[in-house]
Amino acid sequence: MKKRPFIGVTFKCCNVYSRIYLNEDGTAYTGICPRCYKKRVVVNVVEKGGTKERFFETE
Repeated sequence: MKKRPFIGVTFKCCNVYSRIYLNEDGTAYTGICPRCYKKRVVVNVVEKGGTKERFFETE
């Protein structure tokens, strides 16, 4: 079984942590707040000069 790439996100709207996974195209990590389902997150993949961070917070 192949592991799916993910990043960790804290959704400030509900103060809850969740993983968001790389989409099928491999162009962005996408997810939604698992508690309220109102806050949607899209993080575009940047190849060069990006960050090595794996954990983020929403606004």
